[in-house]
Amino acid sequence: MKTSFQPTLIAVLVAGALLSCQPANKPAAQSAAAPAVAAAPTAEEAKAFVAKASEQTRKLLLEVNRADWIANTYITEDTEALSADYNKKLTEAVVALANEAARFNDTQVDADTRRQLDKLKLALTLAAPKDPAKTEELAGIVAKLNAMYGKGKYTKADGKEMALGEMSAVMASSRSFDEQLEMWQGWHDTAAPMKPLYVRQVELANEGARELGYADTGAMWRSKYDMNADAFAAELDKQWGAVKPLYQALHCHVRAKLGEKYGTDKVPQDKPIPAHLLGNMWAQTWGNIYDLVAPENSDPGYDVTKLLADKGYDELKMVKGAEGFFTSLGFAPLPETFWSRSQFTKPRDRDVICHASAWDLDAKDDLRIKMCIEKTGEEFAVIHHELGHNFYQRAYKHQPVFYQDSANDGFHEAIGDTIALSVTPKYLQQIGLLEQVPDESKDIGLLMKMALDKVAFLPFGLLVDQWRWQVFSGQVKPEQYNEAWWQLREKYQGVSAPVARSEADFDAGAKFHVPANTPYTRYFLAHILQFQFHKALCEIAKDAGPIHRCSIYNSKEAGTALNAMLEMGASKPWQEALATLTGKPEMDASAIQAYFAPLQAYLDEQNKGRQCGW
Repeated sequence: MKTSFQPTLIAVLVAGALLSCQPANKPAAQSAAAPAVAAAPTAEEAKAFVAKASEQTRKLLLEVNRADWIANTYITEDTEALSADYNKKLTEAVVALANEAARFNDTQVDADTRRQLDKLKLALTLAAPKDPAKTEELAGIVAKLNAMYGKGKYTKADGKEMALGEMSAVMASSRSFDEQLEMWQGWHDTAAPMKPLYVRQVELANEGARELGYADTGAMWRSKYDMNADAFAAELDKQWGAVKPLYQALHCHVRAKLGEKYGTDKVPQDKPIPAHLLGNMWAQTWGNIYDLVAPENSDPGYDVTKLLADKGYDELKMVKGAEGFFTSLGFAPLPETFWSRSQFTKPRDRDVICHASAWDLDAKDDLRIKMCIEKTGEEFAVIHHELGHNFYQRAYKHQPVFYQDSANDGFHEAIGDTIALSVTPKYLQQIGLLEQVPDESKDIGLLMKMALDKVAFLPFGLLVDQWRWQVFSGQVKPEQYNEAWWQLREKYQGVSAPVARSEADFDAGAKFHVPANTPYTRYFLAHILQFQFHKALCEIAKDAGPIHRCSIYNSKEAGTALNAMLEMGASKPWQEALATLTGKPEMDASAIQAYFAPLQAYLDEQNKGRQCGW
């Protein structure tokens, strides 16, 4: 289940903020009667501007967060309109502040002031051209693409209309080759009309990015990672190279099992897997087909959902239990307002957005989660994940507003998932839910379940932005969009379109983050970093067992080390934050290899005699 956290400045300004003019320090064309050249801005003026911008942004964020909370927990046309109005106000303010910040591009300032100025400018995801007409055009395209995705529906032969949620449920549970294919094709065909708009959006956004000094929009996105844009892309490839053998082993085993289920005529054992057979509309996670690939005798002998019921856990007790994980590490309890203001269950009297999210409304102590908790084992882990966001948000509350975010956009999701990795059988026993920890012979099933989501996701998490970067750079032309998309899907994932596709299709647009212009690399980073964080914390906690069995519950030492990284927020390059916890500034995928080592051995044994690869 994908969850989210709400709100930082960067999170709020995902697609709506369009930077509408070039840096102000570029000279205008000379006229016959040119006015005297203004004095260059000073370092003192830059610091004063940052202070002013910080206070203005802090006040606006509080207004936006309150409006968004109401719009999420009490859905009416009025609350939606209020939320839109406040977000528009924030967007316009930050666009103006970003343009003003560009006045100081050539001013010699101290490192902290420069970082805050850069954070302000890079809060924007799309940079519109300075031409007002083009800015308006781009804003209209952004809104249209979002609306087209949200309204997408498939009409079956019997006239029944199906939306994405309903179609995804069929994909998750059906074991009919043809029914899954119908759902896959029906949804992907809804994206085709987006293509002309997307082509024009790329042109306009690139024009704006070039006016800001970036080669293209993809280069602008990569510049947010405290390193050279090309070096960052190379680092991603390096991390993928380290985990690729594990993914290939999983792919080989899953393909063999799908061949047994559907026949090798439909799932050839030397070719990519048809994309509609993996239990997910985009084949990005495969957990829904666990029943088809589960190891023999892999039942751990317990069901967390039943354990929660047997011990009398209601929704509130589940949250209290998760809070206890953090207080065991030495973190202070959540404030009383968390318990009075959060949404834990779905109200009976109104519509709400149930998607799990963690909120920090005032950048102080007004922390909340928004969920419609179901009393299941999966939800118990999700609550731990969401509180991970809350404790991160509180840790960096003392930072300036432009640093009130994670070290890079992968860190926040990684922290939530890191905490969830400690929800192990050992932890369940420590809190009194489980009487006896199963022996290690049962670990393979648990690792397989996790790998079907976390390992299977890795190549998809990488390729979405690989495709967009090639589109933004012009390496992939509009007449090659779909061909390039499926080349990357086959190269990285080893999956293929289950029916013939053409350039009349726009299959990348069937994934929300593409028409919504949400950068996707953050999810790849989170899947690498969470295991690196977990391994480091387990070592600090002096847990000598296998990393996949470790829980850092009750380790004050681990809590102190974790908090030292969290409280930095985005004040330093992410490499420094990483080194604070792990001792080194580089990402290291060896932690994933260590975590799944028993599964790798199992897969290698199962794959003997099989033809792996594609």
